[in-house]
Amino acid sequence: MLTLRRSGDRGYADHGWLKSFHSFSFANYFDPTHMGFGNLRVINEDRIAPGTGFGTHGHRDMEIISYVLSGSLAHQDNMGNGTAILPGDVQRMSAGRGVMHSEFNHEKDGQTHFLQIWIEPNVRGIDPGYEQKSFTAEDKRGRLRLVASSDGAQGSVTVHADARLYAGLFDAGEQAHLPLNAARKTYVHLIRGALTVNGQALQAGDAAKLVSETDLHLSHGQEAEVLVFDLTD
Repeated sequence: MLTLRRSGDRGYADHGWLKSFHSFSFANYFDPTHMGFGNLRVINEDRIAPGTGFGTHGHRDMEIISYVLSGSLAHQDNMGNGTAILPGDVQRMSAGRGVMHSEFNHEKDGQTHFLQIWIEPNVRGIDPGYEQKSFTAEDKRGRLRLVASSDGAQGSVTVHADARLYAGLFDAGEQAHLPLNAARKTYVHLIRGALTVNGQALQAGDAAKLVSETDLHLSHGQEAEVLVFDLTD
């Protein structure tokens, strides 16, 4: 079964310095029918204005992935990490028993556009951790590149969760098939462009929720960038 979640149905918040679309209930956006999907809890599409950002705040027992689309995201935390997250980078922060961090757009001109993703961990109370890797456009061109997994397979970042995350770029005649385990859930989030998912047309910001499916087919991409989540209940 495939169910579509259109971009315009997402929650939205405009804080002036931050504009954010929420795929699932988050902060002041509450929708009891969209509290998450499997162990995927948050996908926020954030745009941070120049010279602003999230001040120091805390998390615990959550796997947090940042995926930058444009601009630069400056990250600092109490584990001693101070890095810039750029387009193509995948950052994983395991909050574990507790972590404090901040995220800023230090540019004088131009916003930072990124996805903030939360996945529920399969182990709690661990030491907090951090990992960041870069994946080129060539890595993702016309295919689904594994970028996060529970075992760090294929050079992906390691999440403490029963989940796998793929990223892909599709245009013109490029297409991809991914075999699915019908006992698991699959979530397809189209970041930008247009893409057909198992015969259903998606536009930027749309998502497809797949349950009891055995195959994922991506085709008819038009400057598409997509994330595919393999999830457990």
